Amino acid sequence: MEVDELEHQESGGRLINNSEIQIKVEADESMSISTCSFIPKIIKCDNDLELLRLSKNPVVVLTRLPDYKISALRPPTPQQFYSEDESLSSSDSDMLWKPEDDSSDCDFSASNNKPNTSKAIKCETVNTPELPTTSNNSNVVEEAPLVISSAFAHSSNETTKVRPNLPEEEVKVDMMVLAKKRTMRWQRGKILDIVTKEGGRLKYKVGYEEKGKRLVSGHHIAFDASPKLEQLFVGARVVIRSPNNKFRFRPGILAELPSRKNRLRFLVFLDDHTPVYVALPLLHLACRPLENVLDDIVDGPHKTFMKQYLKDWPYPHLTQYRVGQTLNAELNEVQQRCEVQVVDCSLIQVVFQENQQKEWIYRGSLRLEHMARFLELKETKENSN
Repeated sequence: MEVDELEHQESGGRLINNSEIQIKVEADESMSISTCSFIPKIIKCDNDLELLRLSKNPVVVLTRLPDYKISALRPPTPQQFYSEDESLSSSDSDMLWKPEDDSSDCDFSASNNKPNTSKAIKCETVNTPELPTTSNNSNVVEEAPLVISSAFAHSSNETTKVRPNLPEEEVKVDMMVLAKKRTMRWQRGKILDIVTKEGGRLKYKVGYEEKGKRLVSGHHIAFDASPKLEQLFVGARVVIRSPNNKFRFRPGILAELPSRKNRLRFLVFLDDHTPVYVALPLLHLACRPLENVLDDIVDGPHKTFMKQYLKDWPYPHLTQYRVGQTLNAELNEVQQRCEVQVVDCSLIQVVFQENQQKEWIYRGSLRLEHMARFLELKETKENSN
C-alpha cells in the first residue's frame, strides 16, 4: 500500500489539498479479497493548522476457492503430440553422440536423459582412423567422422523387414501395370495375355503405352496403383516414379519406412545405388517379387552393400558429417575430393571439387572412403576373433 503525504500551501487564506491515496493489493487467482474502512488521523502543522489526514489500513482476508472455480480460471493444457518419453529425445539409442551446432542432420538428437531400459537398444560408436588429405600439404590430417550403429526406430511398424502375411493381389488381362523395358527403365503398359511356361511358370505379355510389346516375368511388373502402408516393409521390391518426370520409372529396394527420424518419408535404394526419399504416391510394389529380392540385382558393389544393409537392419551404420566438411567419395570408380553441401537425415549432398558435380550419397554407402575403411577394419576384427 502506498499513501501520498498530504501537501498544503497557503494562497489567499485557502488551504489546497492535493492528497492522493493509492492502494495495491496482490493475491493469487485462487483467493478472494476484502478490505476495511478509512482510519482518520489529526496532523498538526508548523503554522498551527490542523489537517485531517485519512489513511487506509488494508485488511486482506484470503479464502480458498473450490477446485471447480480454480479449474474454470485456468486455461486448458493442450494434449502433447508425443508422449513424455518421446518429447525428451527423438531416439533413446542416440545418447552417445552430440551433433555439432551447425549440423542439419535430423537423424539424431542430443539428450542427457537416461535411456528407457524397457526398449531394446543397440548403439555402437566408432571413430574411424584419420585419413591423410590429398592436398599439397602432407602434414594436414583430415577430420575423421563418427560411425554410429543405432536403432533406426523402436516401433515395429517402422522397422519391419518381414513381408506381411497378406493375400496376393490378382494380376489379370487388361490390367495396367508398370513393366521392365531395360535394366533401369520401366514403363507403363497393359497386360495383353498371361502365358504358362514349363513348370507352371507364368509370363505376362505387356503392351507398352509408348510402343512395343514384351513377355516379362511376374517380378518384372509392378502394380500401377500406389500400395497401402501395411503392405510395405524394409526390403520390399518397389518401382518409383520420378518426381520430375511422370513417365520415368526406376526399380529399387525399400530401405526405410516413415518415421520421425526421416521426416515421414520412404528411403529407396535404386538398383544403380542411388538413394532417394519419396512419398507414398510415388511408390509401386512389384507384383510377384522373388523370394530373395537381391537375386533381381546384378552382381556388384551395390548388391554387396544391400546384402549387408538388410543384414544389419534396423541398426544401420552411418557416418556423421557436417555441412562444409570435406571428404573422399567414389566418383567414376575413383576416390575424389568433395564437400558436404546438405545433410538430410540419412543422406548427404556433396559437390565434387574437380567438376562441381552434385550427388546425393547415403551416409553408410561404400562410396564414402571413411565407411569403406570402417567396414574393412570391422571385418578384419571379426575374422581375428
